[in-house]
Formats: sequence, structure tokens, C-alpha cells
Amino acid sequence: MTLAPFGARLRQALDTRGQLCVGIDPHASLLSAWGLGDDLAGLETFSRTVVEALADRVAVLKPQAAFFERFGSKGVAVLEKSVEEARAAGALVLMDAKRGDIGSTMAAYAEAFLSPASPLFSDAVTVSPYLGFGSLRPALDLAREQGCGVFALALTSNPEGAEVQRAVGADGEPVAASVLRQLAVENADAAPLGSFGAVVGATLADAGVDLAINGPLLAPGIGAQGATMADLPRVFGASVINVVPSVSRDVLRHGPSVPALREAAERFVGEFADAVK
Repeated sequence: MTLAPFGARLRQALDTRGQLCVGIDPHASLLSAWGLGDDLAGLETFSRTVVEALADRVAVLKPQAAFFERFGSKGVAVLEKSVEEARAAGALVLMDAKRGDIGSTMAAYAEAFLSPASPLFSDAVTVSPYLGFGSLRPALDLAREQGCGVFALALTSNPEGAEVQRAVGADGEPVAASVLRQLAVENADAAPLGSFGAVVGATLADAGVDLAINGPLLAPGIGAQGATMADLPRVFGASVINVVPSVSRDVLRHGPSVPALREAAERFVGEFADAVK
């Protein structure tokens, strides 16, 4: 059965569960802080705990694929289980894979995360458009076909990103603006929200580009990277209603206590609601 469009499902989740995405980022320092080993057993406990604590209440969970892949096939098996259990509990799963390639290789990446036949099937995936926006076509088409979403990197929260993303093309248009413009085309006429989103850092002093793409805007950088929910209206303006604030370490550091993880997530949901009143 084909899913309803991701944008519609996301809008409903944000409206009912609050505007928040929490990362599942089992990097070594967090495993240690939880009293876990930097090994497969630690990975399993960490991931299972985050899913248990949050999958039935936050709108989006965002596993960072790299932290699972570093353990090889057994780590990927943990990722598969985490995705399955998170979706079963009602969270939308955004796979943070940042894949980008061309032709049949891009199609294979898309199938890995956006095909219902894949054990890694997720509601959406992050992609890199820096082999040209057109190189994303296999992922965009499969996402549309399956009711999934795609988030393309546009203006990321790392300072190094600006050298590419702020660069100006031969037509005078900044690269990030071109990515956003083409996402808006993909989202044309979608209601209540398009399924093709952009990654735009909450740490930006000024976006300086048109963010009205009729699609979701994933906003990393809140918490450990210095941005706050109160910064979002300034950065995103009228598009703040479509922002999916992403918080990882500032929620995850409260583990392994399930109640503490839930309390931290609820606090960020409340902070966003206060910021956009």
C-alpha cells in the first residue's frame, strides 16, 4: 500500500506531536556518557532506549547512518531494527545519510532508503545536491512514487559549507538559492505541505535566500552548536511554520533515563511553541 505523501504526513505529525526532530546519534562520546561500551552491545542498548523513550511522542526521529555503519553489517542490522520499531511506534523516520551520486548509483541509494522492499525503508532521507540538482532525480521520483520525502542540503550549519553553498553561479544565482528554487518547483501545488525539503542551519545569522519552498525545512544546529528555538523566527521568517527543528546531543545527553529523555524532548517542543507565538 502506497503511503500518503510525506509532506501531508509530516504536517500532521508536527501539528499533533509538536515541531521537533530528535537525532539518534550513537557516537562514542555519548555511548561513554551513558556508561555503555563503544561496541555493538552499546549501540543496541543506546538505539533501543532512544526509540523506547521517544518514538511514540516526537514527530521525527533521525538516525545518523554513519554511526551505525561504522560497526559494519551488524551495526546496519541494528539500524534496520531501530527504523522498523520507530516507525511502528508512530514516529516518522528521516534517515540522515546525505547520499549523493549520479545515475544508477543514485538510484541504488534511493532504493536503499525509499523502497518498501528495503529493510532500511524510511519515511525520508537526506541527500547532497552538489553533483547537480538533476543528479537527485532518481531519489525525487522514487520518493514521490512511494509517498516518501527527500531533504536536500542547502545552507548547512557547518561554517565550511558556505564556500560552496554561497558561491554564485554563472547566472548570478547563489548555489543554495538554486537548490531551494528547484525544491520549490518539486513542491508546486502540494498541500498542506510538499514532500521535498531543505536542510537550513538554525545557526545562520541571515539565510539571505528565499526559504518559501512549500516544503519542510530541517534546521540542525540547535543546542550543542549554539542556536536556540528563539533564533528560528529570525532565521526563517514566515517560513518558520514549516521548520523541523533538529536536536540531538541536547536531548540524548539526558539518557539513559527514559523519563529524562522524554522530559528533554518535551522541553524543546515547548520552547519552539513559545518562540513562534
